[in-house]
Amino acid sequence: MNLFAKILLSVLTVFVLACAGFFILILILLMGLGAFYVAILGVVTATVLFFILELIWDWLNSKKSLMVLVVVFSLVALSITVFEINRAYHNNIDKIDEQGVDLTLYEPFRENTKAVLLDEKSELTFIKDLPKLDGATALYPLYSAFARATYPEYPYTVDFSKEDKDYVACTNTRFAYDRLINGEVDVIFVAGPSEDQLFDAKAQGVEFNLTPIGREAFVFFVNSKNPIDNLRIDDILNIYSGEATNWSEFGGKNKEIRAFQRPENSGSQTMLQRIMEDTTLMTPPSKDVATGMGGIISEVSAYSNYDNAIGYSFLFFASEMVRDNKIKLISIEGIAPTRENVANKTYPYSAEFYAVTVGTPTENTQKLIDWILSEQGQYLVEKTGYTPIK
Repeated sequence: MNLFAKILLSVLTVFVLACAGFFILILILLMGLGAFYVAILGVVTATVLFFILELIWDWLNSKKSLMVLVVVFSLVALSITVFEINRAYHNNIDKIDEQGVDLTLYEPFRENTKAVLLDEKSELTFIKDLPKLDGATALYPLYSAFARATYPEYPYTVDFSKEDKDYVACTNTRFAYDRLINGEVDVIFVAGPSEDQLFDAKAQGVEFNLTPIGREAFVFFVNSKNPIDNLRIDDILNIYSGEATNWSEFGGKNKEIRAFQRPENSGSQTMLQRIMEDTTLMTPPSKDVATGMGGIISEVSAYSNYDNAIGYSFLFFASEMVRDNKIKLISIEGIAPTRENVANKTYPYSAEFYAVTVGTPTENTQKLIDWILSEQGQYLVEKTGYTPIK
């Protein structure tokens, strides 16, 4: 084979492998296989390219080049096997994520709904001009009960994307604030806003009106097999700043602490940032996920119930919506996160949650908020599983 033919064949080989590699890369990203398989693709492509070019240019004898190929592919196969075994183990660990809760069971007029019903006729009922509601995942059962008591019967769905059915939707805290700022809803039921959300409101020329309607505990939980039952406030600060890294520092097992966090601007993440005050929050565990544009981004990992994990949420979600006895709630400074301790304000991490509007509320929105603060509204707060504000 002459020099020109070798160069032409080499260029063609590079072109074909580049096209094939790019196509496989797109498949890897679309399947969400992550950075590991991207690296494997790079190694395999480079090895195949080297092997073919070696055959064209005869850099090594065929026996040596074949040996290199066998060794590389053996290592790749071993790496994939180890990676998949490890991934299968992690995938089998229970995940606890508020987005995994089946909120449709709490839809206001669903048959056998779990939304609480008043034991008497509501003093407030709407026929038209219904306020559009949205809010936090953990508060949906509550404001769904408000709608059940005051709205005309209709199959309001939790999915806000359904046309004409988004009067009682539930996105989550982050998106509820966005929708309120953009005028898509009339009132949202959430924890207080984050600094980012306050900034966004100001940028849009609106101001939040926060009406406290109940109180809730912010709780920390661990695997039920973790021997730790109590932590001090300083312990929480040390764990989530990254200062404390092993459970043995608190009398537990000699295991590294996996301190999970929630996405930025979620209600629980905002609460964690508040209790950290001036202490710098550590970078949370993350995972690589594929995006629609064919790239990979780093996303905050959902809580995985490893025996060395710690996570947090609000009491209603942790105790009422996750009933599997696989996690246990941690006492803080010796005080358990119970309804009684939230009511008497002895539990350190309890806070008000709000009905939030912007600008001047519509007449019916204001009527709804006033009714929520009435005896009937506060009855639903308590019966749903929260602590009434009054």
